Amino acid sequence: MTGKQLVPWDFNKSKAVLLVVDMQNDFVNEGAIMEVPMAREYLPNMRRLLERCRRSGLPVIYTKHVLYDHFEVSPLETAYNPSLKTGGMRENTPGVEIIDALKPLPGDIVISKHRYDAFYNTSLETVIRNIQGLQTADTVIIIGTVSSVCCESTARSAFMRDFKVIFVSDCNGGFDQQSHEATLSTISKVFGRVMSSEEVIQQL
Repeated sequence: MTGKQLVPWDFNKSKAVLLVVDMQNDFVNEGAIMEVPMAREYLPNMRRLLERCRRSGLPVIYTKHVLYDHFEVSPLETAYNPSLKTGGMRENTPGVEIIDALKPLPGDIVISKHRYDAFYNTSLETVIRNIQGLQTADTVIIIGTVSSVCCESTARSAFMRDFKVIFVSDCNGGFDQQSHEATLSTISKVFGRVMSSEEVIQQL
């Protein structure tokens, strides 16, 4: 879903950051506990956009969803996903790490979170507002997984903080096509601009 939507604001690449949401082994790898096949399907697009953002000088910020063995840090999440009570995204395990194909580089910021919304009880807002200099960044380009859960929650939260949101349609992996398309529709109507990776690259 791109192209035919209201363009409420211009995209200034000098004020943008790339946010890579939860592209971790436990979400992306085949057979992983929270496997999202669409995240793998869109991985080439994500890599291409990530590389272009780096060449264009955009700061890159990653999030990692982290759970603990010694207590349930996100008890309602595990209530809805009982398999997560005993494994998945565990601190200091390979599954919690960002996949090698999108591996963070020195200088990138990696933020751990315990809720779907990457702004909730994290330093993400402070990092975005200052990573290019005091109050410079005003646009967040969102890629990652899961479209309708962490990515959408984070996009809505960015909007509430007066950030311009670019939600990349073919760089956000959903559990299924229906929920993915529903998220794109919702974001495009009230929370941000939905653009394809090629459309974003053309403006970088």
